[in-house]
Amino acid sequence: MARSDVHPVHRFEAWQVWPGSFDNPRVDGTFPAPAHLGLKITRSTPIASMGSCFAREIKRRLLQRNYAYIAEETHHPAAVHASAAWERVYNTFCMRQIFEYTFERWEPDCRWWQAPASGKIQDPYRRTIIYETLEAAKEDFARHRIHSRRALQRAEVLILTLGLTEIWQDQIDGAVISLPSGPYVNEGGDMGRYAFRVSRYGENLDNLERIHQIMTQHNPGCRLLVTVSPVNLWATFRPDTDVISASCNSKSTLRAVADEFTARHANVFYFPAYEMATIYQPLMGKTHFADGRENFHVNKPTIKFIMRHFFAFYATDE
Repeated sequence: MARSDVHPVHRFEAWQVWPGSFDNPRVDGTFPAPAHLGLKITRSTPIASMGSCFAREIKRRLLQRNYAYIAEETHHPAAVHASAAWERVYNTFCMRQIFEYTFERWEPDCRWWQAPASGKIQDPYRRTIIYETLEAAKEDFARHRIHSRRALQRAEVLILTLGLTEIWQDQIDGAVISLPSGPYVNEGGDMGRYAFRVSRYGENLDNLERIHQIMTQHNPGCRLLVTVSPVNLWATFRPDTDVISASCNSKSTLRAVADEFTARHANVFYFPAYEMATIYQPLMGKTHFADGRENFHVNKPTIKFIMRHFFAFYATDE
């Protein structure tokens, strides 16, 4: 038990106090956590994941340890990051659209982009997925919906990694594109219908609630494990602030959203990957930033630290 020096005297568990404060234990390489976290998995538990770049690291390590990770569309390059060819999903709006097009009729006003010079067909809602013809695009997406539904309905645990709050939104129907990138943008395609903005707490929480509603209808036994990606923004489209402040705003907003979302539902859990990287690693005198050109990413020792705790927290087989 830990103690405080204030009146009245309070008794705390070790994980309830700041490491090294007063006479309390310092960091020892084990992230402090309650003994009972409520979520348990085994190597036979079907697990799916979706989200930002960090979701790819979770997938890789689950597969390395021979967990029952759900891998659909393994032939598709866009499936390397997740359980189906969702590509990297950076915001909760695109995440919500995946669940809507998988289980419902989601038909945005502008479904495909055609690059002005090359004529290539691009999916605006999945990061830089390109086709030679519109027919090929439609056929592949029809197959993708089947795989997506299969992955989400098989999952007993679904890991959602939240990335950022900056979005590009269609001003006509409200659909959110993945990123202003790829041949359509590079070849001068008209982006006039899309407006950049920073999404806020309430609408991000609404997106997660909508996802929960859809999963409750189509896979009610699935448990959701939410985490905030510790990968910072490489750049911000905001003209009013710097990239470091914009990144902090994204992560802080999504962390607050995750806390409320978890508190509302008995089958939703939060995994503190973001806190492990950005707070606990510095407390140990270590950096969590990668070296080189992509130094906004998380380095390998930090990923290993996070995933070691993931298995320690939830995996009964470890």
